[in-house]
Amino acid sequence: MHTLARILGATAVTAAAVALTACSSSSTSSSSASSTSAAASTAPQAQSAAPASHGRECTADDVKTAGGFGQAPTITIPDDCDPPTHLVTKDLITGTGPAAKTGDQVSMNYTLVTWSDKKKLDSSFDRHEPFPLQLGAGQVIPGWDQGLVGIQQGGRRLLIIPPNLGYGEGGNGIKPNETLVFVTDAVKVG
Repeated sequence: MHTLARILGATAVTAAAVALTACSSSSTSSSSASSTSAAASTAPQAQSAAPASHGRECTADDVKTAGGFGQAPTITIPDDCDPPTHLVTKDLITGTGPAAKTGDQVSMNYTLVTWSDKKKLDSSFDRHEPFPLQLGAGQVIPGWDQGLVGIQQGGRRLLIIPPNLGYGEGGNGIKPNETLVFVTDAVKVG
């Protein structure tokens, strides 16, 4: 099974568990914050402190990307700003046709880079196999379900996904409270 499919599948199970225990997104955010404190106090061998703040959150324009639609992108995460605490999207290439909406079938190519170590974790481009999903059906992390709404076929979009819309406490190769940076290509919409 491909890395993203395992990660996204585990996320669906985690999301279901969170949904059963939390009634609102604010509860989920509080849960995520308390998980951070709990993880820090129970894992002394982990890094002892969060990285020093740079005094401002990064924007989509701070993250540099290269490559055209259909080409594996390069993603460069800056060192002079903090990861965003909210979902950030930017169309790098505008597609054509109808915009993707909740319930649509989409087929996406993607590259994932983790913010903390600035390393590529996974890429469907490397496998030459787009990832199919139904948008908004909970098959993927909330950052994808929310961040891909409106993308058009042939479009390339940058997604910067904070931990509460990604993998939260981590798992399947994702560190706890990791910010995720995706460049996604909409191979097919609808």
